[in-house]
Amino acid sequence: MQGYILNVNRVKDEDLIVTIISSQNLDTLYRFYGARHSVINLGFKVDYERETMSKSSISRLRDVIHLGFPWIGDFKHLKLWQEFIRLFYRHLKDIENPDSFYFELIDKASIQWNKQNPKRVAIESYIRLLEFEGRRHSLESCYLCSEPIHEKITLIRAFLPTHPECSHYKAFSYKGVNELLGSGSSLFLDDSEIERLWNTLCEGL
Repeated sequence: MQGYILNVNRVKDEDLIVTIISSQNLDTLYRFYGARHSVINLGFKVDYERETMSKSSISRLRDVIHLGFPWIGDFKHLKLWQEFIRLFYRHLKDIENPDSFYFELIDKASIQWNKQNPKRVAIESYIRLLEFEGRRHSLESCYLCSEPIHEKITLIRAFLPTHPECSHYKAFSYKGVNELLGSGSSLFLDDSEIERLWNTLCEGL
């Protein structure tokens, strides 16, 4: 089966505990060290097999094949990708069988990652996640004071809309935020606003 590596923990010697999300499961598997083993790294897409071990509660990761991305050699893109993927581990680690939506979201993002600013890809992907989880808010009122929002707006963690004076965050373009939360497009946000939203996203899904 195919999946994305969400987390890697080194255990005794060079053995690893690897968490992989596929379209069916969130697998936590044991990877025995071996000189012929392919490289295991956070964010990689892999084809793999899961082998049940009779004397262990954790299955074994076997026959790993790395399925590369066209942009894998670009350190900047890879670093951002790994930061993005790390967010999913924290968000999903306690769910044994997450919906296939999450795998498909990551898969689509990996295809778009080098076709536009990857931070825009991440932010637009996050809007789809919020919509799927029923957490995307409208701009009608401030999350902190519940008063109507008219022209000045900012977004805090989970992209919750607030008045700048309530959250003490710098204001965003109202049109840009309205388009982002309405249609999922970051088209009307400039690069500096995208950078700020990326930093907010990195606080957690």
